[in-house]
Amino acid sequence: MVDAAAPNGSLYVVSTPIGNLRDITLRAIDVLRTVDLILAEDTRHSRHLLDHHEISTPMLSYHEHNEARATATAIARLREGRDVALISDAGTPLVSDPGSRVVRAAAEAGIAVVPIPGPSAALAALVSSAISSERFTFFGFLARKGRERDDALQELSSLRHTSVLYEAPNRVAATLTELGARGAGERRVVVARELTKQFEEIHRGTVAELSAYYESSPPRGEVVIVLEGTTLQPLAEDELRSRARVMRDAGLSARDVAAALVREGGASRNLAYRLAHEA
Repeated sequence: MVDAAAPNGSLYVVSTPIGNLRDITLRAIDVLRTVDLILAEDTRHSRHLLDHHEISTPMLSYHEHNEARATATAIARLREGRDVALISDAGTPLVSDPGSRVVRAAAEAGIAVVPIPGPSAALAALVSSAISSERFTFFGFLARKGRERDDALQELSSLRHTSVLYEAPNRVAATLTELGARGAGERRVVVARELTKQFEEIHRGTVAELSAYYESSPPRGEVVIVLEGTTLQPLAEDELRSRARVMRDAGLSARDVAAALVREGGASRNLAYRLAHEA
């Protein structure tokens, strides 16, 4: 029985392999062996990893459909002084995976949240892409349709630094085609799939080239896309202001004008927003 006065346990956020089961740190193995409970996105999937490394710690399923209930259970264990680890099916939890709710609840309760770093598909793709990694924006999975998707694609096509995103294999060609339609056709892009696995592939080319390639040869498996930033030279502010007035006179909304100034004129988002509303 745990003493009611015992200090809180710790919540460990543990990165696990994205494919090759040997891509796990010694510290991660130690933590997973010694905690009292492991929160796992899919316990059946994680069982293979735990068995491979002879880890017998009990698991509790933790996914988007039971986050509230599983979070309450985890916080109760932590308050009893027990340690809990959080893992996802692959890579680093919370990065396009469940976990934010329990981490936030633990932090708000004054419980220590301890990161155990390791594999990440986004970083693995970025560092092998041969595209600048000095500055990048991670987009996760894009929305499948609607204004949210349009806005994300517009931002991707206008960013001046590298972008990294996850995409379902059956939508890779469509996403690249949409980027090309927004002026990014000649930009360098890398499609990395099945990283660290048997059929790992890193395919480089322009957006237009890979759009055509994957249209006829759809990829399989887990996919990460790395897109270089635009080298568009921004127009002078007077020219941007003039274009904003023309577009506003033509009936475009301030939102659409701002997006066009960013996309076609190389303006920063803040400047584009200001000029669009002044026009």
